[in-house]
Amino acid sequence: MTISQFRQLAAYNRWANARLYAAALDLSDQAYRLHIGVVFGSLHGTLNYLLLTDRLWLKRLTGEGNHPNRLDAILYEDRAELTWARIDEDNRLMAVVDQYDEVTLASLHGYKTSSGMPQSQVLADILLHLFNHQTHHRGQAHACLSILTGGEPPSLDLLAFQRGGTAPDLKTLIRHGRV
Repeated sequence: MTISQFRQLAAYNRWANARLYAAALDLSDQAYRLHIGVVFGSLHGTLNYLLLTDRLWLKRLTGEGNHPNRLDAILYEDRAELTWARIDEDNRLMAVVDQYDEVTLASLHGYKTSSGMPQSQVLADILLHLFNHQTHHRGQAHACLSILTGGEPPSLDLLAFQRGGTAPDLKTLIRHGRV
């Protein structure tokens, strides 16, 4: 993949998260936190997991940032705080990807796994995993929304993004008390 494709995936990631979070902000707190049998229990648990793993990978990529040692940790109990953190992390991911070029993408990048084992992979492969992982678990969160609302959540298709589909401004939604 090229750097322009990874930049597109970073922008798509932010767009899809905004659409997903806007739908999550519309739910009652009870529905949002309801244990519905998904891997991370609830929509709240799934969204926390997605943020946690982005932080984990960005720490591995940059050496900066914090993340808990447990993959099931709840980073934010408050939905508005979680949304603000998601906005910041999506912007951070875009900035990190913007720093790369084709040569950097082809280079080996060393990091430590969660168990502390040294690992080295081609940077492009790491980024491909990161974006694929996001898509996978966003799909789980999308399914949570379907279960909780009985309706069709907003499309998160890459094609919808490429065709100019809009994403809500999460900052505005939070400021206007959608939580």
